Amino acid sequence: MSTTPIPGYTYAATAARSLLTVNDFEHLKQSVLFGEEDVRSLCQAGEVLADQIENVLDVWYGFVASHPHLVHYFSSTSDNNPNSEYLNAVRKRFGQWILDTCNRPYDQMWLNYQQEIGMRHHHTKKNQTDGVESVPHIPLRYLVAFIYPITATVKPFLAKKGHNDEEVEKMHQAWFKSLVMQVAMWSAPYVKDGDF
Repeated sequence: MSTTPIPGYTYAATAARSLLTVNDFEHLKQSVLFGEEDVRSLCQAGEVLADQIENVLDVWYGFVASHPHLVHYFSSTSDNNPNSEYLNAVRKRFGQWILDTCNRPYDQMWLNYQQEIGMRHHHTKKNQTDGVESVPHIPLRYLVAFIYPITATVKPFLAKKGHNDEEVEKMHQAWFKSLVMQVAMWSAPYVKDGDF
């Protein structure tokens, strides 16, 4: 976990409340075949990725920057140019998200923060955390589509510390399952009441 404060990172202090009960979350984990072995593999992935986070973020930010339709969601409404301060603030939280995905217990606090993350992509809270004037909403389709690049591009980093192919694959699969669950939870603000 980060030892220096990250602006806008409110993990323990979020007022958001997950729409999922503990029982709902157990069913979601079962639906993606997420179990105790995945918890151990994610912890191992956290150790592997801890000193590679900036390199991972370089890949992910390079991907976004190479697609104008994606970088658009970080642009200023005044001039349509990317807002570098906004991008940098989000980058710091994105790096912490990697660590949280691997190391945090998937408890009520974690569930609540998933709701917060979803709201920060949706009309509900987009731009509020950083006090920016940017595009007010990221369409759900891009959150879902991001599952692939964020999963595919992390695997080479998982393989850089000498683990055997089976260990790397277990870490990668655990990461994939966690990301699918998180994006499912991030979709909650996008879904009309009663349908989530």
